Amino acid sequence: MKKFTGSVLAAIVINTVAFQPALAQEEGTALVPLPSLDDFTRGEDGWAFGLGLGVEYETAYEGSDEFGFEAQPAGAIQWRRGDNIFYFAGEALGWRGLRSDTWLFEATVAFDEGREEGDSDKGRLNGLGNTEEGTEFVLQARRAFDNDWRYWLDGRVITGDNGNLGVFGAGRRFGETRDGTGSELGIVAVFNDSKRANRDFGITASQSAASGLNATNLSGGFRSIGINYTYRNYINKNWQIFGEVFYEHFSSDIRRSPIARSNYEAEVGIGFIYVF
Repeated sequence: MKKFTGSVLAAIVINTVAFQPALAQEEGTALVPLPSLDDFTRGEDGWAFGLGLGVEYETAYEGSDEFGFEAQPAGAIQWRRGDNIFYFAGEALGWRGLRSDTWLFEATVAFDEGREEGDSDKGRLNGLGNTEEGTEFVLQARRAFDNDWRYWLDGRVITGDNGNLGVFGAGRRFGETRDGTGSELGIVAVFNDSKRANRDFGITASQSAASGLNATNLSGGFRSIGINYTYRNYINKNWQIFGEVFYEHFSSDIRRSPIARSNYEAEVGIGFIYVF
């Protein structure tokens, strides 16, 4: 999700905000009032459904200097019981639970698509082959400074077939509603082990011979620092608009890989969801 056009996204956001507050106040209380965590339950127990489509402008693969548009499905099937939500969203199946008003825990099983040689239209991945697909397990904990969730800290561990990631961040929520609409700004530091670093940016001797790129073996450690802005609002009773801007700056260790044609990854996305 990279660079759609900041001015276009800003114009849509500003116009929507102009008539949103009165509608938002009618919506139910979200499990956690953070726009980055979709909640279609309207504060009620039972089943909830959201279905939509987003368009992203993003780098072709991690470290790429090629950009392009991509359509992505959006929404989820959710089931809520009190302070717990179970959900299925695309390639992820998970649980999210609120504890003591200021602690949020989440566990997810997700599918990692990997990378294909064809992801580069300029042939910059030729000879490297496809990276393996795999299953990932995500464990997350968020701690708010108060039950309004104005400021929060976040920790995530992502482990799976292709290595491990650790993500640590902090964020701030904007807006007064508690229905999960408004906007949110977060900053994260990302760490990886050597297996994950080499899966994404390493080049073996055989890959070097086939691609002409220098062999590269990376150690684990600091991977990147990123900043993310999320926006979500209701246009009317059933339609939601959402947007996201993301920027990730790679560490010097990652940037020394020939795969990293750019020292950053970025994306901009916008979309709509119909909440049943």
